Amino acid sequence: MKLQVRDVPPRSVWALEQSGTHPLLARLYAARGVHDAQALQTDLKLLLPPSGLKGIAQAATLLADAIAQQHHLCIVADYDCDGATACALALRGLKLLGAQQVSFIVPDRVVDGYGLTPEIAQRVHALGSQVLITVDNGIASVAGVQEAQGLGMQVLVTDHHLPGTELPQADALVNPNQPGCTFESKSMAGVGVMFYVLLALRALMRERGIFSKDTEPKLDGLLPLVALGTVADVVGLDANNRRLVAQGLQRMRKGQLPAGLAALFKVAARDPAQASSQDMGFAIGPRINAAGRLSDMTLGIECLRTDDSELAWRLAQQLDTINRERRAMEGGMREQALQIAESLMDSEDEAPAALCVYDEDFHEGVVGIIAGRLKDLHYRPCFVFANSQSQGQAVLKGSGRSIPGFHLRDALDAMVKRYPDLLLRFGGHAMAAGCTLLEDDLATFEMALQDIAAAWLDEATLSQTLLTDGGLPPAYLRPDLVKHLQAQVWGQGFAAPLFEDTVNVMSQKIVGDKHLSLKLQLHGQVVDAIWFGRTQSLPVQATLAYRLDINLWQGLEKLQLQIEAMQPSYN
Repeated sequence: MKLQVRDVPPRSVWALEQSGTHPLLARLYAARGVHDAQALQTDLKLLLPPSGLKGIAQAATLLADAIAQQHHLCIVADYDCDGATACALALRGLKLLGAQQVSFIVPDRVVDGYGLTPEIAQRVHALGSQVLITVDNGIASVAGVQEAQGLGMQVLVTDHHLPGTELPQADALVNPNQPGCTFESKSMAGVGVMFYVLLALRALMRERGIFSKDTEPKLDGLLPLVALGTVADVVGLDANNRRLVAQGLQRMRKGQLPAGLAALFKVAARDPAQASSQDMGFAIGPRINAAGRLSDMTLGIECLRTDDSELAWRLAQQLDTINRERRAMEGGMREQALQIAESLMDSEDEAPAALCVYDEDFHEGVVGIIAGRLKDLHYRPCFVFANSQSQGQAVLKGSGRSIPGFHLRDALDAMVKRYPDLLLRFGGHAMAAGCTLLEDDLATFEMALQDIAAAWLDEATLSQTLLTDGGLPPAYLRPDLVKHLQAQVWGQGFAAPLFEDTVNVMSQKIVGDKHLSLKLQLHGQVVDAIWFGRTQSLPVQATLAYRLDINLWQGLEKLQLQIEAMQPSYN
């Protein structure tokens, strides 16, 4: 792996420092494309206006009319953290705005599959609903929307996924990625889209005289859910998304968070007063996601929607238990998948440009995680498949993860153009996508994937380069500086700081059977370090890429480096 220091525009650094930004943060922000202090401001008034979203006026009118007529509203959610937070936010927000009857349905990953299917539409109708609202899904649900309307329901689709060639003919459709939408933030998560719909709905109800500025419900209490879903869904943190996340984190730190979210912090042994985007991505989000992977996402939604602290704690404990089961299952599957991948990489032929892995014992709820692990290890697009059922038919469901330079959904689209009957369903983004196919067609899928990868990828694209922020000045090796960095909003497209320095290795040992614990000499100081998942020893001197962290032991805070990569030193 090659380490490469990010370019840092000096004029941007100077402008940020002049505005009062900490010198180290000024350097980090400038390297991530921030050129002035305004891009760092998190005031809600700086959010992009809802009016920029195509279809949002129709969505607000549909909902305002439905609330006025006391119609029954039903939300159809997705079974990941973005879908769960979007559903909980919609349930809370619509009730704040006067909806009397709001229910929800979340498809079962194994039984129902993804999105609004005709069968799900029938279940919604059986509840007596007059309005069906999708959150974090629906842009590909052409048949499901048609079925719902045929049953006499109005349909509002709120989504953020990339559309296919045919859009659903919903009564209202809000998606920043739909054709003709000029909204600048194309990376908004599903929960963010639904939050914007609520903002537009409240504004319309104010115009109708239902609320005034003084009496209208406050929606900012929903921002912790927006922050959680946005970070957990690994969408790009553009300026608008960073503002949404920052506002949510601010409220968490002040203790202004739903009972279920507070319980999840507690069960994860995290302090909401120190809430960070890392907590959302690596502690809270996975516990919500685990319910959709192995159980029923209803648990996650109920946890996030309840105001009963005792119920919230019980649900958070259940989610924590499911997440432990998920980790155990993932461990076994990962080892199996690694062996299959190694056999493919070590074949007598040239190593494939993409990996396709399947085993009959794999669980479909964890294939996406495994695909991500393989992608990280071998640095090439990876698909992992598991057995599933679709409308009573035995099929394989696959989840893929990709690298920069290989748009996964476009690859699947190209595959369908070559083999029109190959994929039963597919969808996703550039870096993550999913598909369903018959088991007998797996060999054809693998062949097609290899052909496309060979055509689209070259040696340079398959050579992994890790961007770093260069060396860390000795004065910044302090726990208080670490806390300052961790309090900022980092994530997809706005990577957390990763420094690079040449160190002397003073001592090293294996801990927990699979982690390397180190004492390093950096800038004349001896610091502790940990390299998770590595058991190979390091040379006496090496150039390491590392993140700053704090290790809390017996009440004492101590600086610790988390090693991410090594480039041998040639000094």
